[in-house]
Amino acid sequence: MRNPVTRLLGALTLAAALVAAPTPAQAANPYERGPAPTVASIEASRGYYAFAQVTVARSSVSGFGGGTIYYPTSTTDGTFGAIAISPGFTASQSSVAWYGPRLASQGFVVITIDTLSTLDQPASRGTQLLAALDYLTNTSSVRSRIDATRLGVMGHSMGGGGSLSASRTRPQLQAAIPLTPWHGTKNWSSDTVPTLIIGAENDTTAPVASHAEPFYTSLPSSLDKAYLELNNATHSAPTSTNVTIAKYSISWLKRFIDNDTRYEQFLCPAPSGSTIQEYRDTCPHS
Repeated sequence: MRNPVTRLLGALTLAAALVAAPTPAQAANPYERGPAPTVASIEASRGYYAFAQVTVARSSVSGFGGGTIYYPTSTTDGTFGAIAISPGFTASQSSVAWYGPRLASQGFVVITIDTLSTLDQPASRGTQLLAALDYLTNTSSVRSRIDATRLGVMGHSMGGGGSLSASRTRPQLQAAIPLTPWHGTKNWSSDTVPTLIIGAENDTTAPVASHAEPFYTSLPSSLDKAYLELNNATHSAPTSTNVTIAKYSISWLKRFIDNDTRYEQFLCPAPSGSTIQEYRDTCPHS
């Protein structure tokens, strides 16, 4: 017969083990894509993922002027968030083409669009950005690679104004990045989409004092938002490869489309450096 003392000690040991047992770890974020980021990885011209691209003919779509889709070729990591990007007044998708490979290689499906007319105003460009997202998620050849609940918009100049319009129209979007944006509307207090506005110090087309800054200020104070002003830069800065724009755009999109808090370190506390004239934020992000 087992010694009662031994049995008592065994019971106490088991009870102690149960009390000390760790609770199950919180499930990892299912939207995280790629390895842990570093400054080098978000500044690199290409990210972790190999990517491919497909042309979308103007004649094959409605609601926008066609474009180019860039997408990660991997199918082992599940679906990806998607982003539509609009050019500015009189410009074509070639002016924003550099974002396609940069963002797709970081784990996003990206469509850079041509607009119905190069003279389209911001509100129209916003509608076209949403049409492009709808095409991506419902009709495109890569729709099975996209998580339709994780979408964002970007745009340059009037396309940047368009991204603000798109955000107000569709609050379900996860992120917006207006790039040296132009818009006749200055009050965006009803916008609820996490927004990073990028302005340029020497912008004479959409001066920050009358466009980017009031846009940022008018966004709700409760919103996750940031304002990055490029030092000694002009209105066209976002139309060619720019490491500062890329690193903070990637961080913003990862943080809010993928809910990937590994990228919070690059956004909070507020970044600084020789390429940044000013940075405002609402850290810590919710």
